[in-house]
Amino acid sequence: MTTARAARPRRYLLCEPRHFDVRYAINPWMRVDEGVDRALALAQWRRLADTYRELGHTVETVEPVPDLPDMVFAANGALVVGGRVLGACFHATERQPEAAAFQAWFKAAGFDVHVPESVCEGEGDLVPAGRFLLAGTGFRTTLAAHQEAQELLGVPAVSLRLTDPYFYHLDTALFALDDENIAYYPGAFSPGSREVLRELFPDAVVATRDDALAFGLNSVSDGRNVVVAPQATALIEQLSAHGYVPVPVDLSELHKAGGGAKCCTQEVRSA
Repeated sequence: MTTARAARPRRYLLCEPRHFDVRYAINPWMRVDEGVDRALALAQWRRLADTYRELGHTVETVEPVPDLPDMVFAANGALVVGGRVLGACFHATERQPEAAAFQAWFKAAGFDVHVPESVCEGEGDLVPAGRFLLAGTGFRTTLAAHQEAQELLGVPAVSLRLTDPYFYHLDTALFALDDENIAYYPGAFSPGSREVLRELFPDAVVATRDDALAFGLNSVSDGRNVVVAPQATALIEQLSAHGYVPVPVDLSELHKAGGGAKCCTQEVRSA
């Protein structure tokens, strides 16, 4: 019998891809000579925002800043747990000005913001999963930032090492399905990290490399509904078999910069 899943209303912060482009290459997905269709990116992004609203979630937006083409990837701008905000400190010079824009939004919304001392790329590498904070390192966020997050949030941080440059952020290789379980692609991780994940989440949904490369693990779950890349067909079948409701949303134009649904979505956890 398939387990009945329960959705929980969420509060999401997004940033319109008004200035989206691929002007530099800071991950293997980015090709400066490929070009982007900004109108298509905007239409896909609007479909994502509308989907969240249709599922009963609150969607807020931060104003995009000219000359910050990756600001659409709002997940990287902070981590919010229990109303506590850990800001961002970006690895790439090109993205560093984004941190101040997201900090300003949170301060205007009434939050205190802790500015990290170490490289820290928000929910890109810090994934709340029940009683743990799964914390990625290897390409962007540092181990020292994991410690900062644990001290600020009071949640045990479990450090996981990423080893495949195509999965440069933790949220490209893993996402939380609910407070009890995750989906992930083992090949993105070091051997020791794979063992840790098997120990902590023995019933996890294990994705194929093809589905991971299709940004299937850059998904957003409310505990029941999973906004997922439609190209991740095998993962979609697995999610259905586990009692989740896949909600395919195509963000293929944003894939050109190395991001999908989760990269575009910052969850504001006020309590």
